[in-house]
Amino acid sequence: MIYGVDDRPPLREAIPLGIQHVVAMLLGNITIPLLAAGALGLAAGQTALLIRMVLVMAGLATIVQSYPIGPVGGRIPIVMGTSVAFLGAIIVVAGDYGMAVVFGACLVAALVEVVLGFSIVRIRRFFPPLVNSIVVMLIGLTLIPVGMDYAAGGKGAVDYGSPGNLALSATVFLITLFLNQYARGFLSYASMLIGVVVGYVIAAGLGLVDPAGVLEAEWFALPRPFAFGIEFAWGPILLMAFIYVISTMETIGDISGTLAAAGREPTTRELKGGLVADGVMSGLAALFSAFPNTSYSQNVGLVNFTGVVSRHVTAIGGVFLVGLGVVPKVAALFAGIPPAVIGGGGLIMFAMIFASGAAIFHRGVDLTRRNLVILAVALGLGLGVEARPEVVANLPRWAETFFGSGLIIGGLSALLLNVLLPERSDG
Repeated sequence: MIYGVDDRPPLREAIPLGIQHVVAMLLGNITIPLLAAGALGLAAGQTALLIRMVLVMAGLATIVQSYPIGPVGGRIPIVMGTSVAFLGAIIVVAGDYGMAVVFGACLVAALVEVVLGFSIVRIRRFFPPLVNSIVVMLIGLTLIPVGMDYAAGGKGAVDYGSPGNLALSATVFLITLFLNQYARGFLSYASMLIGVVVGYVIAAGLGLVDPAGVLEAEWFALPRPFAFGIEFAWGPILLMAFIYVISTMETIGDISGTLAAAGREPTTRELKGGLVADGVMSGLAALFSAFPNTSYSQNVGLVNFTGVVSRHVTAIGGVFLVGLGVVPKVAALFAGIPPAVIGGGGLIMFAMIFASGAAIFHRGVDLTRRNLVILAVALGLGLGVEARPEVVANLPRWAETFFGSGLIIGGLSALLLNVLLPERSDG
């Protein structure tokens, strides 16, 4: 550990380290509204609005996690961003009911996570290191294919898997790995940022960066509430409520994975504040036409990779996210980073998420037959669904959305088996 949770690195280090957190999650954060907008056929102006709002709300939520407002926030180095777990449900609900109902459901259902946060003392026994470690490992394992897609040029790209994309991502990968392992001081723990910057410069020199988006973007744009309206329907609310439970598990796992870099488990206060902030800020996001937030697992990997666990660093990242959201030209510049560049660093980060989950399991879980069976079943079902999503293709659409997620299947399996399978004294 280079800097602890409450340590304040000098600004000359803290600022680029904060930017590094933004780089780690930026593409993933804006991909969710891009995918939703594409699936729903939204206009370019509506898509741009969604992107700006998810950046602003991710930044505000990150700042609140670092510097709490009353019970909202955990005083922890957690970076918040748009949750991919909600994407399928958003597309289904928007297609059937419209965007206004999406945001109404996200607003009301956010109360589920707020209640779970305030009830953490009573429910924490349902989320022991066994369950948390499995969730963290599943997050990493299910993100690795995403990192591979980015490294190949982005899913659906016409030049997917081209030698140029693979060479560019490999350059970023190797620079990041080399600096982290062999450099000293700042060069070591800012290795991913340096790798991405070098990759971006190379991509620009090869003509792979299009400046048109930056030139056409506005200089300044304030958030505005209810841009899509807000309406309520029970079915979508129940659907979103279920996913908030999964988001709760993900946040608990991410908080545990982050503080594993400090060599400890999170306190009840940290978990409570982190979950309440997740729910409250997701509800607030719905008012400003942004999708629900959750802790970003990419940044859990970054914290473990660099050893910088300072919440002041992540707060700086939050400030930059807000800035990106209100200055669209800057956001367009970051959004123009080629996917292959992000993928080169992302592959390491996603693998580190799995490693941090494995560390939680190793440190806090006894290797009994019961626990190994729960690990095997949860990972097997989760990865099986991710590898063969067609097995649920004939289910109703809402069921396909639920059971087609490896994180949902694996996480719920771990949670339920931990409750249902008795502990045995003989192991």
